[in-house]
Amino acid sequence: MALISPSILSADFTNLERDLQAISSADYAHVDVMDNHFVPNLTIGLPVVERIVEVSPVPVDVHLMIEDPDRWAPGFAEAGAQSVTFHAEAASAPVRLARELRRLGARAGMALRPATPLEGFVDLLGEIDMLLVMTVEPGFGGQSFIEGTLPKIRRARQAISDADLDVWIQVDGGVSRSTIERAAEAGANVFVAGSAVYGAQDVASEIEVLRSMAGAHRH
Repeated sequence: MALISPSILSADFTNLERDLQAISSADYAHVDVMDNHFVPNLTIGLPVVERIVEVSPVPVDVHLMIEDPDRWAPGFAEAGAQSVTFHAEAASAPVRLARELRRLGARAGMALRPATPLEGFVDLLGEIDMLLVMTVEPGFGGQSFIEGTLPKIRRARQAISDADLDVWIQVDGGVSRSTIERAAEAGANVFVAGSAVYGAQDVASEIEVLRSMAGAHRH
């Protein structure tokens, strides 16, 4: 099951409702929340996400690139985001936070930056619904895929299989026709694509192409 979650970081922020409708054939809308502290960029906050949830034709997948997610992440679940991902590097009590997100009805995701090893978090995989392996440094769209993250995806998929868990693996950064098959082969099943989708002439057909390319590598 390959799921496509286009990143609205590549959308037109003055025409967000229009650009959300353009991805109505996707599985999720990936919404990047950045605070200019955890990453050197500032995007949107809770009030805008609340409205996105109201108008989005697909479930909202929020990626929090912020400091102190222990304090702020639950608000996004309360706002109706179906999936809320926090960064392992920023959370002081990741298990407690994941449980709180689930209690509020959201899928709990935990993200790792490219240089963050998986090993310290293997024992927590049973507490989350999705592991996001960043395939670029978080903060900006349009970066190129870091090949060195593929072994981490493989190890994560192996650990999830060994423990017989139902945890999705999401990849975010530089995902396009040229990289999606390698990420899927390594074990990812949820794919965030920003410029590859919004830069396409036909957004709906690009979503379908990416989904079928990734779906050829089932795990």
